[in-house]
Amino acid sequence: EVRLVESGGGSVEPGGSLNLSCTASGFTFGHYAMIWVRQAPGKGRELVSAISSGGSLVYYGDSVQDRFTISRDNAKNEVYLQMNNLKPGDTAVYYCAADNLYWGRGTQVTVSS
Repeated sequence: EVRLVESGGGSVEPGGSLNLSCTASGFTFGHYAMIWVRQAPGKGRELVSAISSGGSLVYYGDSVQDRFTISRDNAKNEVYLQMNNLKPGDTAVYYCAADNLYWGRGTQVTVSS
């Protein structure tokens, strides 16, 4: 059974940090690029970041460039999203996905004072 489980979400004040994790099982994790996508209330899904299967190539959306860092550990079947200097506009449900094929259920991130 394919599973992607996100963790690490929560509520923080503007300027704070969170580190999201996504643990995968049921497929060959190291063969897939991984992405983080977020969806804010009333808005469509937004690609936040992506990382190639080996971790050598990364992508960041303009809104998170220089604040978020994506990484992965293929030995642990995990992908991470370090989020710094969080802003209220980062409030959303964050999903991890494998090559847009397999999806987790998401973790809520709320940035508010």
